[in-house]
Amino acid sequence: MSSDGAEVATQEKVRLGVIGAGWFVSRRHLPDVKSNKHVTLTSLCRRDSDARAKMESHFGLPPDSGFDDWRKMVDEAPIDAVLIATPNSLHYEQAKAALERGLHVLVEKPMTLKTEHARELVDIAKERDLKLAVALNPPHWAHCHRARRAIQSEQMGEFESAALYWTGSAAHLFGRAPRPANLSGVVPPTDYRADPELNGGGYFADGGPHLISEIIWLTGLKVKRVSAMMDAVPADIRIGITLEMENGAIATICSIGDSQFEQRRVRNIFGGANGSVAIIHQEFETHIQIRGMEPVKFREADLAPVAGPIANFIDAIQGRTALFSPGEHGAEVVEIVEAIYESARTDRIITLN
Repeated sequence: MSSDGAEVATQEKVRLGVIGAGWFVSRRHLPDVKSNKHVTLTSLCRRDSDARAKMESHFGLPPDSGFDDWRKMVDEAPIDAVLIATPNSLHYEQAKAALERGLHVLVEKPMTLKTEHARELVDIAKERDLKLAVALNPPHWAHCHRARRAIQSEQMGEFESAALYWTGSAAHLFGRAPRPANLSGVVPPTDYRADPELNGGGYFADGGPHLISEIIWLTGLKVKRVSAMMDAVPADIRIGITLEMENGAIATICSIGDSQFEQRRVRNIFGGANGSVAIIHQEFETHIQIRGMEPVKFREADLAPVAGPIANFIDAIQGRTALFSPGEHGAEVVEIVEAIYESARTDRIITLN
């Protein structure tokens, strides 16, 4: 275990441990770990011994080298950093313990369930000179980097509005439909998302942080007021949201998690005084139109890739770059998500501090 974040920058590889070695990390993060020459996967933590053994075998770790208790792993494993991908309600305690033991932390979204907890983690990381990153998608997508430059450009003019439409068929993750037989991943997903206490809410608690991140990261603006409507609180799966931004602009979100249309549908539009950016389809086809300029169109696959959460995290630890999605950004997202649930629960407009 590293006692000083500065030590890792001099090491050849960052030693990484995973708390919550399950379905999601097996298909999202661990393939990136194994292909990254600057990081070594040294430890996995999973309470289910059979699932842990499958993960160890698949990702090349010695049999029975993992842990069934995350506290023991944080205290004893030869690691410099941790990836936390447990149920959302556990993120705060685990991230805090890791930071206090001198470990860099990459935590899945949402960073925490409470704003005060997120801000506390940011303060601890700063005090100890440790990297604290949050795995929010927009800062790690190339099309969002390109769209951000356009939205915040002088040519686009003042930001006026956004409308995010995002529907998908995720009911099986929330115990509302049979689980598909062809799910990718080394081990199957657990059912924690169906428990609002473990998940911190319903569908929006799980995927909504990405949408909030997209709005505030692309525009560079803070949210002033929040109004939300959900089909059920806290076990939502259909959500409508209105956000008032600090400059008076209005952003809306329509997010449906139990669509009968199997493919994900995306149509996100950002409007400025002199033009617009539209992000559509699963390929994230992006259209940029600015008055007096030639329209631009591209897909995510057309652009040079941007470092994903693992690569960016490791690069930042070793001093090659800054974090795209630091704890401060994650904490801002938590504050807005928390206000959204409060608005839906109380049927009131919530003003943020």
